[in-house]
Amino acid sequence: MSARSGIEALAPSPIEPGTDPAAIAAAITAGARTSFAQGMRILPRPRREAMWALYAFARVIDDIADEDWPLAEKHRLLDDWRCEIGALYEGRPVSAIGHALAGPVARHELPEAEFLALIEGMQMDADGPVIAPSMAELRRYTRRVAGAVGMLSMRIFGAWRGEVSERFALALADAFQLTNILRDIEDDAAMGRLYLPAELLAAHGVPADPKAAAVHPRLPEVAQEIGRLARAEFAAARSLVGAHSRLRLAPALLMMGVYSGYLARMEAAGFRRGTRVRLSGREKAWRGLLCVLAPGGAARPAAGAAHG
Repeated sequence: MSARSGIEALAPSPIEPGTDPAAIAAAITAGARTSFAQGMRILPRPRREAMWALYAFARVIDDIADEDWPLAEKHRLLDDWRCEIGALYEGRPVSAIGHALAGPVARHELPEAEFLALIEGMQMDADGPVIAPSMAELRRYTRRVAGAVGMLSMRIFGAWRGEVSERFALALADAFQLTNILRDIEDDAAMGRLYLPAELLAAHGVPADPKAAAVHPRLPEVAQEIGRLARAEFAAARSLVGAHSRLRLAPALLMMGVYSGYLARMEAAGFRRGTRVRLSGREKAWRGLLCVLAPGGAARPAAGAAHG
């Protein structure tokens, strides 16, 4: 983003002369080495660049929340980004990411509240670590860190159809985030985090301590319950696909195929813990394409597991 280092490199600093905002957003997205970037390549260039700008914004504020910096510094930077979003909606963005978002905000009527919700979700992590939240608090968290991205993405895709799209976006976002939580239990525990809800941990006798929970013999029982919630959210999103243009929804369906594949792999293993669940590039492409062509195919965990 700039020649600055450390936490200041994540500040919404004034754009440098000669900087191409879209190129900066694309570089941040590419540097994250995420399948997200590949999934967005099917979009026309203006929509693709809009998604990369959104991802760059999310990546930067996530890095602010995750890194080991003083809490006061994290608050300062997140507040600076709140101010930058306010400036963006007043037509005077300062940062490269703000400039990259300016066109998409105007073209796709992106709601300011969703950007602010995303910052609020990252602040929940910054103020944490999040450890065994209540189910209600977990839902509040997923609505912000995942739901906000879904709500913005649907508009950028050109798939927005009002209330039905909101239900689709939020269901799919919850499915993605719950799947990620299940994949990342050990990684999160190493950071002192535990996103599994307190009610389920208590019901299965698993301690509300990140490192102890990650190796507890009854952890798979908790994971199975979260897996059922994620599967139900995938099903809810799938039931709403027909209300949209399949072409416009294709990027979301590609990601649905991949993430439901992660969940299927964990289901097939009975949620026993081992190495982090991964899919090869070929399998991601196969699952994504299958979901675009036949979204109902993502509903069959056993069939997905057969292609591991």
